[in-house]
Amino acid sequence: MDAHPYPGNPPGGSTQDEVLAVSLAKLALTGRETVVEIGSGSGKVTSALARAALLVQSVDRNPMAFTAARVRTIAEGLTNIEFFQGEATDFLTDHGPFDAAFVGGSRDLATVLGLLEQKVNGPIVVHAVLLSTMETAVRTMTDLGIFKEAVQVQISRAHPLAGSIMFRPSDPVTIIVGET
Repeated sequence: MDAHPYPGNPPGGSTQDEVLAVSLAKLALTGRETVVEIGSGSGKVTSALARAALLVQSVDRNPMAFTAARVRTIAEGLTNIEFFQGEATDFLTDHGPFDAAFVGGSRDLATVLGLLEQKVNGPIVVHAVLLSTMETAVRTMTDLGIFKEAVQVQISRAHPLAGSIMFRPSDPVTIIVGET
């Protein structure tokens, strides 16, 4: 369970630890990269990226997410993160280059991916919980010639039931990976 919940309890909640582990593996960070994060959310992914990369530049249009992520990462003592509040398309126009990208937000996804294709020299990882987001990410990455793979991750957690154990699934996440 996430110790730092996002204010307002958004649909979907924070990224599951297991999903985060797969995404970090797909990013293959070595500690020398500058990573852009589109969609700070609760700051959980931001924190993980900051522990694995040299610098994280995180942008979110939602003021609550922006604040939640900053509060979380400050509380965790992370200092290699630069936060920006605003639209990802505006941010990407004026920033870069980057060694890797993580996309947790889906607003203007096709445009964001087009900008990332120009600004990133390395992996781009997108999280999708909606089929429409997955379709947009795969189609756009394919059109840009950067699509590598899509992996769906389904996490189930054990819960007691009738003197035994059952598994209760959480929502599946599709991780779409591109490489520039």
